[in-house]
Order: sequence, then C-alpha cells, then structure tokens
Amino acid sequence: MASPSRSEILGTLLPGFVGTELPEWLGTLLREGLGGVCLFGGNIGTGEQTAALTAAILAENPDAVIAIDEEGGDVTRLYYDRGAPYPGNALLGRIGDLALTERTARAVGWQLREVGVNVTFAPDADINSNPDNPVIGVRSFGTDPDVVADHAAAWVGAVQATGVGAAAKHFPGHGDTAQDSHLALPIVDRSLEELRERELVPFRAAIEAGTELIMTSHILLPQLDAVPATMSAPVLQGLLRGELGFTGVIVSDALDMKGASGELGIPGAAARALAAGVDLLCIGTDNTAAQLEEIAAAIAAAVASGALDGERVADAARRTRLLAGRLRARAATAPLPASPVPEPQYDLDEITRGFDVSPYAREWIAAADGQYELVRIESVANIAVGEAPWGVESDLVVMPPMAEEPRSGVSKPPAARDRFETRADAGASTIGLVIIGKDLHRRAYARDYIDRARAERGASVLVVDMGWAGDDRAYADVATFGASRLAGQALVHLLGGVA
Repeated sequence: MASPSRSEILGTLLPGFVGTELPEWLGTLLREGLGGVCLFGGNIGTGEQTAALTAAILAENPDAVIAIDEEGGDVTRLYYDRGAPYPGNALLGRIGDLALTERTARAVGWQLREVGVNVTFAPDADINSNPDNPVIGVRSFGTDPDVVADHAAAWVGAVQATGVGAAAKHFPGHGDTAQDSHLALPIVDRSLEELRERELVPFRAAIEAGTELIMTSHILLPQLDAVPATMSAPVLQGLLRGELGFTGVIVSDALDMKGASGELGIPGAAARALAAGVDLLCIGTDNTAAQLEEIAAAIAAAVASGALDGERVADAARRTRLLAGRLRARAATAPLPASPVPEPQYDLDEITRGFDVSPYAREWIAAADGQYELVRIESVANIAVGEAPWGVESDLVVMPPMAEEPRSGVSKPPAARDRFETRADAGASTIGLVIIGKDLHRRAYARDYIDRARAERGASVLVVDMGWAGDDRAYADVATFGASRLAGQALVHLLGGVA
C-alpha cells in the first residue's frame, strides 16, 4: 500500500478560517498543496476585500478550490450582512419558471466570479418531503421529485455557464428528516427502491446536467448501511459512483457537524470519509493550523494501519486538482459581462406569484390599504442560515423563551410581548397587525402568541410565515416560502407598502 505524500493528504482538505485576510498558516498550507478554502459570512466584507482575499489564496496555490455556500436565497454568504437579493429555491420552485431559475443561478455565478470564488455549494437538490424539516425547508425547490429535478438541473447548467462549479447537495437526500445534522445524526429509514423513486431523482438530473461536485449528507440510511452517508462506501461508491455514474468530485458536508464527527471527532471522521469515497473534506468554519495538522496526521495514521488505502488519498487529491483545472478552463471561456456586477432586479409581482395567499389574506390586504403594525417572531436560525438578516425589519419583536429555544446572537428587545399585550388590552389601536415569522407551526411559543393575538384582535391580525409553512396553513394566512431580502421586499409590495 503506497503512502500518500503530505501534498496529497493536504490536497483533500478544505478548511475555513477566522478573519477577512488570509492567515499566514493557511498560506503556508496552500503552498504545500492544500486542496482549497471554504469561505463563510465572517470572511466576507466588501467586494473588493473578498476579491483581494481570493487573489491571495490563488497566489499561494493556483489549484485551490475556493468554495462558498451561496444558494440564492436564505442561505447566503456574499450578502450575510444584509440578506440576499435572490428569491430562493422554494419560491423558484413554486413560481415554476425554469428561465427565472436559470437567471437567478447566472446572477449568483457572476457575482461569485467577480470576487474570485470558483465553487458554490449549491443547488440544494433535496426534496423537502417533511414539512417539519428544521434544516432544509425553503432551501429546497419543493416536494415533487420532478419539479426539484428540473430546477436543480437548470440551476447547475446556468451557474456553471458563468465558470463557477456547482455542488448539488445533500446526497442522497436530506429532505425527509426532522433533525438537523449540524446537531444530531438524522435517520432516513427508506429502501433503495424508495430512494430511486424520490430522493435520487434530482441528483440524477444534476449529474446529467454536468454538476462538477456533489456534496454528501451526514444522515443515516439504515436500509443501506450502518454508518452516515458521508462515511458509507455503499452509498458513495456503490450508489453515487456506480449506479448514478458520477465522475466528478465528491465533497463532504462540514465535518464539524455532529452528524459526522459527534462520536469520531473530526480527524477520525475525515479518515473514514476518505476511505468511503469522499474526495474533498469540508472541515468547518473557524479552523486552525493545529486542527489541520491533527487531521493530516490522522489520515496518515489510517493509511499506515491499513484502514485507508494510500491510493484512495492520491486519487482524491488528483480529482480535486483536475477540478481546479476544469474550473480555470470554464472561466477562460466565460468572461465577466460587466464590472462591477450589478445586483439582479426582479419583478416583485412575479415573485409574489410564488406566495400562498389565502382568501382571508386577500380581503385583509385590501381592507388594510397598506396601513399596519408589524411584529417579528424571532427564532434560532439553523447553522446553515446563520444570523443573516431576514424578512422585514420591525421595532416590535417576540423573542423565543429560553426554555424552548436558546437565544443565539439575537439582540432584539425581549419585552416585545408585554408591549403588545398592553396596547391590545387598552384597545389603543384598531390598525391591522401583521405577524411574521419562520416555520411558525413548529414553534409552541409562536403558536401561543398568534393564538392570543387572534383572540384579542380578531380579524385585524394577518399571519405571514416566511419559512416552510405547515401543510394546514393554520399559522400562515400568507406563506412566502422564503425570507431573503428580495422575499421581504415582495412581501411589503404585496401588503401595499413601499418595497
């Protein structure tokens, strides 16, 4: 069994880092052959700063993959400080215009190209078959396998036409879960035949569209294997490489997630994932030189012990280097159309066509004539979304109680509930009240607040869910299926205000 070189081991690693400038330690590893870097919201400042950062990365290693989670909706890194100017997948799926999906993906691609990013971890090809899914939701194009497949393929083709590599995720499908793999190991107890009929349909379409990468999921499929998909040779080698015929780069979801490393630790998870067939190991966010050395040592030890074939490591590094070459070739044939690349502009009426607006809501909006108070119900964002701004800002905010959801980086005033009750009890206002939140049906404190508001103020209350609304729409007079900056502007437009 051949021992891989240090350069080959490093060539399989894709860490994150702290700050907006390239750390010295990371530059050193890039010169030694590090596979690339994953950028997160904390690494992004201005466009000029991001372009300078990516140029510094490529100066150290021209074969570096520079990846980012830019999904074109709620999950954004380029617009982490202000929310994305894109509709998001669920809205695109509901609008049903593949040309609009392609236009959005091209806009994402050109914006990434301008700042020097060459891979986006998108599109999300999961089918959100479980309305209680805490991590996918509006990141999915929908619940119908064919709809998701059509939009995923359109997204792949359009973003890659700009020279940016796509990474369809999260294989073999994270939509039928009620747990977040950042925090636990979700279980999808489906047979291979069921997967073929549903979860695999969009991934097959993305592969046929030429996606350069596919990202794994940290989910357990007990009918296929006893380990998470990221560490499963039957899932990655048998299903993805064998049955679906994928020949590109397999990239892991972040290994600092509990679904991957909760029991093994990141170094152990990295070695297991490589052995299973992963080529590029996304490590996490705030990584350090010491962590990278520990991971590299664990990979070398796994080879020495026979648990990992050295040729598998060399093959993974080779696939990543070849990817970098293909991305350079794509970029060379797709010059930027303009600089600076403008934010995309959308017809807000077209965006609102993707909303689910009840008859009650239509009557309410007509009667309110653009005059209303607005209350935001906050919730702890899943880690994929982070604390990026969402929806519509409001001075009146309901905070999640500590007992139900820990507060995480949210600095809005916690006394909002008392303020609302005082005003309602006094009967000081008859103006309409709009309550907005995300995934309201899943949150007991949100349901309680809405129930009391409806009891006290009756037909003056309009409830807007900007996440994935429950199937019965009991807590969604309007469901926007997205909370990006654009979705917020479209909501204001629908309500008769100034977007």
